[in-house]
Amino acid sequence: MADLLTRAFAADGSIRVVGVITTDSTKEARDRHKLSNVATVAMGRTMAAGLLLASAMKRENSRVNLRIRSSGPLEGLLVDAGLDGTVRGYVTNPAAEVPPKENGQPNVSAGLGAGYLYMLRDIGYGRPYNSTVELINGEVSDDIAYYLSNSEQTASCIGLDVVMGEDGVTQAGGLLVQVLPKAHRDEALSKLVYEQAGKLQKFPELLGQGKTMPEIMEALLGHLGLEMQPETTPLRFHCPCTRDRLMGAMRMFGTDELQDMIEKDDGAEAKCDICNEVYNISAQDLSELIKTMDAEAIAARS
Repeated sequence: MADLLTRAFAADGSIRVVGVITTDSTKEARDRHKLSNVATVAMGRTMAAGLLLASAMKRENSRVNLRIRSSGPLEGLLVDAGLDGTVRGYVTNPAAEVPPKENGQPNVSAGLGAGYLYMLRDIGYGRPYNSTVELINGEVSDDIAYYLSNSEQTASCIGLDVVMGEDGVTQAGGLLVQVLPKAHRDEALSKLVYEQAGKLQKFPELLGQGKTMPEIMEALLGHLGLEMQPETTPLRFHCPCTRDRLMGAMRMFGTDELQDMIEKDDGAEAKCDICNEVYNISAQDLSELIKTMDAEAIAARS
């Protein structure tokens, strides 16, 4: 099943329901960063949350940035997700592991520990919107729900999970139920949304059974009069870093330091922290860059 975002409305269009299947994206994050089991679940839950939150934005280039800084062995993580369905991120200490829970599942709360969730929304123009909340329990789902209810004052409940098997990730995704802005003052609707939190506790079980998102939505929220939307959004792990961008960034070292790289290391190696992609830059590449920079300097003086 390809990674996909699915939308629906409920309660006569007053409640927004969004679901994501992010299995492939979570697998790629695990493989790229060589994540431990607990790091995989923490990252996968936060990636799903980022995509769910970004889905409410309007402008094409809008993005949500979620950063957790915490005291646990994982030390925190960063996720960047866009309205376009792309997501990327990393865990500060990706190899850290903690004893699992009694049911054998990774203990994300122990992995993250106490700390703070930092939210940045870039709506495509003007200054990004920033907000910070303290982590409630480090399980990510409850922390995101607390952020939405307290920082954005939006009645919401959310289910997030990554199902692990012997060979790694088997299923991953998330489900968000939220009162729409036009109805946020309706106390009855807000109460109705919060009442769904109990039902969303069954989300991991249905996700683990390999059900599609429409099937999960219907099983958990069909009693709300769901209106499924035909439009879906493909999702994927994607980082915009490129070799050309890297070469542009190498200019900041200056020609003397670039020459030193040639003489001492016969080139250079650089890595993108967010996607872990490694770029090898040859001595010839650096020599050509130095020639270009020297030519530009001469032209600027003439």
